[in-house]
Amino acid sequence: MFTPLVALLAILPAFVNAQSPVWGQCGGQGWTGATTCASGSVCTVSNPYYSQCLPSTGNGGGGGGGGGTTTSSTVSQPGQPTSTSSSPTTSSTPAAGNPFAGHNIYLTPFYAAEVAAAAANISDATTKAKALSVAKIPTFTWFDTVSKVPDLGTYLADASAQGKSSGTPMIVQIVVYDLPDRDCAALASNGEFSIANNGQANYFNYIDQLVAQIKKFPDVRVIAVIEPDSLANLVTNLNVQKCSNAQTTYLACVTYALQQLNKLGNVYSYLDAGHAGWLGWPANLTPAAQLFASLFKSAGSPNMVRGLATNVANYNALSASSPDPITQGNSNYDEIHYINALAPALQSSGFPAHFIVDQGRSGVQNIRQQWGDWCNVKGSGFGTRPTTNTGSSLIDSIVWVKPGGECDGTSNSSSPRYDSHCGLSDADQPAPEAGTWFQEFFVTLVTKANPPL
Repeated sequence: MFTPLVALLAILPAFVNAQSPVWGQCGGQGWTGATTCASGSVCTVSNPYYSQCLPSTGNGGGGGGGGGTTTSSTVSQPGQPTSTSSSPTTSSTPAAGNPFAGHNIYLTPFYAAEVAAAAANISDATTKAKALSVAKIPTFTWFDTVSKVPDLGTYLADASAQGKSSGTPMIVQIVVYDLPDRDCAALASNGEFSIANNGQANYFNYIDQLVAQIKKFPDVRVIAVIEPDSLANLVTNLNVQKCSNAQTTYLACVTYALQQLNKLGNVYSYLDAGHAGWLGWPANLTPAAQLFASLFKSAGSPNMVRGLATNVANYNALSASSPDPITQGNSNYDEIHYINALAPALQSSGFPAHFIVDQGRSGVQNIRQQWGDWCNVKGSGFGTRPTTNTGSSLIDSIVWVKPGGECDGTSNSSSPRYDSHCGLSDADQPAPEAGTWFQEFFVTLVTKANPPL
C-alpha cells in the first residue's frame, strides 16, 4: 500500500562491536557511530545519509508475518529522497486512507531558492553542503496574503507535469493562513485583513481564489494545514479581547474554508491544534476536542477533513527521551503524549483522530526557559525528516510545516509587529520581521540538525 523510500532492510555487518539502540542512527554517508543495532531491531536505509535501527518485528497486530514495515512518501527531485524515519514509539502502520501514501511530495521552488541563496553566503564547505541539502526536504508553503495565491497555480502546474512525467502523483503542501485579525493573542504575525474592515468577506474571497487555482489541477493532491493558532486561541485565550471579538468570525471563516476545499475532492485538510504545551494540558483536552468536533459538524462533517496538525512552527519533540523541566506539571510533555491523550476525546466527539506533526525545528530539546517561548529559539536544530514512518497509527506523517530559516518575529521593539517573546533571552537576536529570512538562525538549524544533515 505504501511506497518505500529505498530498498528496505539493508543489514550492516554484524562484526562491529558498538550497537545503536532501537530508533537510533546506524549508518549513512559520513556516519562514524555504531553500525549495528540492538537486539530486536535492524539497520534500515532511509536515504544515503541516514540509516536507522527499526524494530525487526511487528507490533503484535493481526495478520501477516515477518518484519516491521518501512513506509514513506517521497520527494520529487531526481536522486535519492531525503525523508528519514526517526520514529519514537512502537512500530505501527499508519491508518488506512493516509493521504501521504503512494505520492511524491512537491518541493516548492520559493523555499529552494531561499535555501540556495542562504547557502551561497556560507563559507564553510561542509556547512554549505549541509545547507544545500535542506532544499530537497519537503516543506509547506504558507499562503499568508492574497497576493501569493497565484503562485499556488504555478506550483500546481509544475507538480502536475512532474507527476505525469514520473507516473507517480504529486502532493503540494500548503498552509491556509489569512484570517482577519489573525494571531489574536500575539503581534508578530498579524495579517492583512481586519474584521472591522470587511474582513470576513475578504477572507471568503481569499478562499475562493485558492479554490480556483486548485480546481485546475485535479490530478494533484493538496495537503492543507488550516489556520495555525486560530482555534487554539479560541480554547484558551478568549479572555483576550481581540480573541473574544474574533471568535464568531474565526469560526465562520474556518467553516467556509473547510466546506469549499472539501468540494474539490483532492484536498485533505488538517486543522491546526496547537501543541502539547498549549492544548495538551489535561484541562484543555476536552474543550479542545469539543471545539474541533463542533466545528467539524457545523461544516457538514466534510469527508476530506483528515484530522489535526500539531506543533506547527514550534519546537516540541514528538517523543522526548525525558520530560524537559519546563513541562513540569503536564503529563503530556511531548507531542505523542498529547496526541494519545487527545485522540480518545476526539473520537468520542465524532472528529477524525488522525494527525500530522511538525518536527522541522525540533532537533534539539531542553533549550527554552519557558514552554511558551516560541520565537526563534536559540540553539534550535532541524529535526526528524518528513516521513510516514511515525511509529503511531494515529499519525499520518511527520512533516516540516514551518520552513526553517523563515523568521518567527522581529526583536526590534520599535516595530509595530514586535512581540515581547522575540526579545526574551532564549530568542535569537537580532531578528528580522516574521516571515523574512533569518540567516544566522538558519545556519544554526543546519549545524545543530538532529539527525544530522
